[in-house]
Amino acid sequence: MTPRERFQAAMNFKPFDRLPLIEWAGWWGDTTQRWRQEGLPADLDFYGIHDHFGLDRHMQDWIRAFKPGCPAPDGARGIGIVRDRDHYEKVIRPLLFPRPAINRPEWEKRAALQAAGKAVLWFTVEGFYWFPRRILGTEAHLLAFYDDPALITRINGDLTEWIRDVIEEIFSICTPDFMTFAEDMSYNNGSLLSKELFDAFLAPYYRELCPRLQQKGTLIIVDSDGDITEPARWFEAVGVQGVLPLERQAGVDIARLRADHPDMRFIGHYDKMVMNRGEAAMRKEFERLVPTAAQGGFLISCDHQTPPGVSYEDYKLYTRLFREYAEEAGRLSRQIPVKGSAK
Repeated sequence: MTPRERFQAAMNFKPFDRLPLIEWAGWWGDTTQRWRQEGLPADLDFYGIHDHFGLDRHMQDWIRAFKPGCPAPDGARGIGIVRDRDHYEKVIRPLLFPRPAINRPEWEKRAALQAAGKAVLWFTVEGFYWFPRRILGTEAHLLAFYDDPALITRINGDLTEWIRDVIEEIFSICTPDFMTFAEDMSYNNGSLLSKELFDAFLAPYYRELCPRLQQKGTLIIVDSDGDITEPARWFEAVGVQGVLPLERQAGVDIARLRADHPDMRFIGHYDKMVMNRGEAAMRKEFERLVPTAAQGGFLISCDHQTPPGVSYEDYKLYTRLFREYAEEAGRLSRQIPVKGSAK
């Protein structure tokens, strides 16, 4: 199977030869810097590193809503760029939502790889919790739900209109295999937002955009760190079809998610904290995940970027074991009746 055929089969609950070998989020810069000191060839770019480790090529475009010259939010300190509603309308909004939003020649090159089956294509846009938080700042965003809800509604209405245009730009070239809404609205103890606020301030925009994406044939996935167990229900109800990265340290359990959401797709969940603990620990983690992965709709991947505590030799071992268990999952998938077929 080609990388794209493999992805499509696994994510659509059909038998596959092996699981895709992917790093959905890549690696921290400190990680690859360490590896270059330990033997990774220095001249490899991002996708060259994929090829070096024998990973399948999944090509992402994170489409930013900021025009050149727009001031950058200070995400590390939770400081935004919008002071109030008047400042948003008169100063910041003209610096947001670029059109055209994509690099068309680059998308055309990637589309050719996708058409040949050599790459899985996906794109990311910032979601309706993430984007207002970025431009308002962490504290001001949370207060605005109560102090100035019209500002959040205005921002998300503008964002929705822009994402509609982004979708049209991309789909005039090709049909991406999946896309993600960046949200990060959960942490270790669950959602930072109540269901009531989700229903009022996020759900309407998902209900508008998800049917457009589903009609075009692109899988819709939400990217949120932390414990997404409860919000997964909310997202599924508004048309989202999957979740990543399922951070193990936050207590997420793929077996529970699969039981609760038999039709949803998932990516990630391999506990990055075991990747430097030796072969036995790595094997145990793969063995935890393979039974669910073999059922389809779940791609094993590091549950966030591979941390710098993982050595070059650790990672070579990880990818060797990944291939072994990916093939085992494929073997098991061919013994499971296709979803929806007679049992």
